[in-house]
Amino acid sequence: MTEAKDERRPAGELEASVMAALWAAGGPQTPGQVQSTLGAELARTTVTTILTRLYDKGVVQRHRQGRGYAYYPVRDAQDAQGLTARRMHSELDRDSDRQTVLARFVAQLTPDDERILRDLLESDE
Repeated sequence: MTEAKDERRPAGELEASVMAALWAAGGPQTPGQVQSTLGAELARTTVTTILTRLYDKGVVQRHRQGRGYAYYPVRDAQDAQGLTARRMHSELDRDSDRQTVLARFVAQLTPDDERILRDLLESDE
C-alpha cells in the first residue's frame, strides 16, 4: 500500500491533465470520455472527482447529459497559465513556512526566470 501512495501524481498534475484533455476535445466531455483520453490506469470515479473539484473551483462548467454531466472549460487553453498559477498558490498555502517554500522555489529558478521574476516584482512598486 505504501508503494501505491508513493506513485501518486504530484498535486495538481491530474487536474492539469484533465484540463488538457478538455481543451483538446474542443467540446463538452463526460468523465468516461476524459478517462478514455487520459488512459485506462485512471478510474472513471477518479476522473469524476477531479471534474467535480474543477467545477467547484469555477474552472469548468457542466451540463446535464443523460444521468450524468458533460464538462467543458470556462476559459480557453490560453488560461492554462492561470491554472498553473492557482496550483502554485494552492501549494504555497499548504505549508505554514512560506518563507522557506518561496526561498527554495527561487533557488531553483533559471537565471532567465529569476530576471523575469525580479522585473515583475519591481514593476509593481
